[in-house]
Amino acid sequence: MRSFFFFSVDDEQLDYARRLVAHAAEHHRVPNIWDGTPHQARTVDLRLTGSLGEVLFADAYRLPRPTRAFGADDGQDLGRDFELWVNGKPKCFDVKTMRRKTNLFRSGYVLNIPASQLNRPDSLTDSYFHINLHQTNEGGFIGTFVGFADKDNIRNGAIGQHFQAGATRIRNDKTQFQFFTDTYEIDLIDLHNPPLTDFIRSLKGFGIGRFR
Repeated sequence: MRSFFFFSVDDEQLDYARRLVAHAAEHHRVPNIWDGTPHQARTVDLRLTGSLGEVLFADAYRLPRPTRAFGADDGQDLGRDFELWVNGKPKCFDVKTMRRKTNLFRSGYVLNIPASQLNRPDSLTDSYFHINLHQTNEGGFIGTFVGFADKDNIRNGAIGQHFQAGATRIRNDKTQFQFFTDTYEIDLIDLHNPPLTDFIRSLKGFGIGRFR
């Protein structure tokens, strides 16, 4: 059965991610790829989400933390955020983090990946790893490790759906939006379960959830 795990984000992790993003925002300003907005506040918020996800991944799997956020001149990684051994084989992971209001996932919840990244000829990515962030009523963050998808399975159509730029997508709540760029959309329930270790089980706020 598809499951995921979660744990609490501590203040030090959040502060570390903020410092990474502050450096990137000051030295290399780029628009947000999803909607092309040049607004610095929105771009910084999106970068913080991504950088915090990478910090959590590094800490959970006891890997070196990133020292640069996306947008820094020396912060581009060609989709190779981390290398992690899974089932006896090394995988290069590109961590994709999103902010939601909850981690109570239902059918229809998805991960979006820009086609420009997935089809990039020099990409080093083997798999995409999805982390979800949501805030508690007390204002703290919970990091949920949702799972991962192999790039080849997306490209060959085994999982996911491709939407061209300009296509309209209707959400489960009947609202709609338009894709700004060519995008692959993968149902979260189709992801592989995230690797789970005894160390992760020991983290503050650890828990396991299942899809509804």
